[in-house]
Amino acid sequence: MRRWSLLLALAACSTERSALHPSGPAARLLADLGWPILVFFTVTSVAMWALVAWVATRRTGTLLEHDGPDAKGGQKWVVYGGFVVPGVAFSAIFVATLRTMSAFPMDHHQHHGADIRVVGHQWWWEVQYVRGSLNDFVATANEIHVPAGQQIDVELVSADVIHSLWAPRLHGKVDLIPGMDNFIRLQADRPGVYEGGCAEFCGLEHAVMRFKVIADEPAKFEQWLAHQREPAPEPSSAEARRGKELFEHGACALCHTVRGTVARATVGPDLTHLAGRSTIAAYLPRDVADLHAWIVNAPSLKPGTQMPALTHFTGEELHDLVDYLQTLK
Repeated sequence: MRRWSLLLALAACSTERSALHPSGPAARLLADLGWPILVFFTVTSVAMWALVAWVATRRTGTLLEHDGPDAKGGQKWVVYGGFVVPGVAFSAIFVATLRTMSAFPMDHHQHHGADIRVVGHQWWWEVQYVRGSLNDFVATANEIHVPAGQQIDVELVSADVIHSLWAPRLHGKVDLIPGMDNFIRLQADRPGVYEGGCAEFCGLEHAVMRFKVIADEPAKFEQWLAHQREPAPEPSSAEARRGKELFEHGACALCHTVRGTVARATVGPDLTHLAGRSTIAAYLPRDVADLHAWIVNAPSLKPGTQMPALTHFTGEELHDLVDYLQTLK
């Protein structure tokens, strides 16, 4: 039921993922190419159906009113309708597509060092901010923060199978291929949240491998990035402190990083500032109920996920652990 509710919600806000409503220069180039093609093929389809309707409804007459089977004629329809018009149309579309593609930087020589590296996992996105020194390195998950109005070069890497990053209002689809680094240049015209997802079937939970591009005012983005570089805050309540103990000395620390603690594993997402994100597992709201459900039985919410069901926690331990996670802002 949760999955169907999510899909209905996505359908209701389809404009947020429409390539026909661009919010960046790359998406605008693609829309400028797509609209004429859409109009052309719509007109062509209408004309073809009109011809089919005319053939189906016209008066055919009798055999005496028609030429014999050896009569000439009709070749012009075949030549112009079957070769000339399609040839000119497809040639024009081909040339226009090549011109549009030439406007995009296609390899690392055209990128002056990536600002962000996005790593595709089954089925979530690791987002690494790689500019600066090693001490400036930041990793988060499923949310790509960028400064609005600025070009950001993003390196795309796959950790397992082929994925495809697609934020329709900002850029076209670009694949993440194992053993090969691709690049994309993102720019959002104005601050806002732009939905995206994986556009290449990558396994069981492909449909919920989603992400958000969050475009902030440049000053706000720098503040956000500086905060992300800080270690996790120390919990203040007794419940959260007990939750931290459970996290550090249990299975959680074997898979996740929380900077400033002994948890330094890299199997799952970095949780240092988990409470500052809007989702978990790439699609679930980050609220108390979903955190409880995810910890107890993640495979029931996302079959195939590497996170095991942690059914050994008592009710009090689970509450303490979630309290701790909610402090990671």
